[in-house]
This record gives sequence, C-alpha cells and structure tokens, in this order.
Amino acid sequence: MEWSDSWRGAFRIELRAEAVSLAWRGWPVLPGTYPTVSAAGETMWAGRDGLDASGPVPVHHDWQERIGTRPEQVATWWAGRSYSLLVATGHSVDAIEVGTDLGRRAAVALRNMGIPVPIAATPSGRWMFLVASGDVLNTELSAHEDVRHYAQGEYIPLPPTPMAHGVVHWRVKPQICGRDLPDARVVQDALVEALHTAVSPELVATV
Repeated sequence: MEWSDSWRGAFRIELRAEAVSLAWRGWPVLPGTYPTVSAAGETMWAGRDGLDASGPVPVHHDWQERIGTRPEQVATWWAGRSYSLLVATGHSVDAIEVGTDLGRRAAVALRNMGIPVPIAATPSGRWMFLVASGDVLNTELSAHEDVRHYAQGEYIPLPPTPMAHGVVHWRVKPQICGRDLPDARVVQDALVEALHTAVSPELVATV
C-alpha cells in the first residue's frame, strides 16, 4: 500500500478517536511509528529518529514511563501525526497471538462457549486474542511454534494501525465485553481445544 500524506491525514482522526476511546476504557495506549514510502519505493517507519524496524514501535523512548497516561493527554499525542495505535501489554491487557487457522478455530470454540473475547488481526494473518493480564501460557501452548504471548514490557498494534500491506482490524471488537477482559486461562483452554479439534467449513465461514 502507498501511505500518502492525504491518506494519513484522513486516517489520523480515526486513530486518535480509537486511542482516546481505549484510554477511557483503561487500556495503556501509546503512539507508534507509521509506514511511509522512501524515494526508492521501500516501506520505512517514520516518527522516531535512528530507527530500523520491520513494524510499528513506540515513538517515545521512555514509553514504559508513559503507561497510564490520562485520556486527555493521550488525545494530544495524535494531534499532529497519524501515529500507529499501540497498547502496552502486562498492564491490564495481555495478548495471545496465533496464526489465522488456529485463530479461527479458537474463535469458534469461544463462541460456542458463549465467551466474548476481543480479537484483532494483522494483514499478515496473525490473530491476537486480548485477555486480562496475570497468567502465563500453559505448557502445551508455550511449546507451540504458532503461539506467542505478549505480556510485561511488550506491546502490540491495535486497529486501525496501518501496516506495510494493509491495516490491523478487529475480528471481534472490544465493546462486546465492556471494560472486563476475559481471563487468559479461558482463551488458553479454547486454543488447546482448537489444536485438537477440527471445525466445519460452515462455522469457519462465519468467524
């Protein structure tokens, strides 16, 4: 995708509104670097000097000290640039990231259990299940190469963060669970079930 100045300007309002909304929810949101195209046609990440990264990172070097910033101040971070929207994990919010196939099967399992879980997805096919902080991965999941747990000292991009080839989007929006994120163990149980259970194409198509 080509990230033109006009596109970023229009998108900044949406990024800012989502950041403020999540900050009011109590989520530790942060501004992140954003993609731009170099003269050679390569995707680069702008917003922080001296940086060579493959994806968005916090624009502030002291980002961990800014965790818990009030929503009013969060709004000012997006006043001038279309920064990516990041959330610091390990502070009320954690994330369990998996590939598309496992993510879909786990989402079906959670829906069958009647448990609402916010799920964000990246253009590269990674699904992130957002859960309450505090737990570690169980033995089976921690040994699985397709599963990653984001916790203390880390961060993830949230919608509508732009990436090199698309935009991070919600598969399931956080509004479905109000201010209360699900316990990580519930999501882990669904992921373990998904590892061992196939689902019908009809169910997959609805997720």
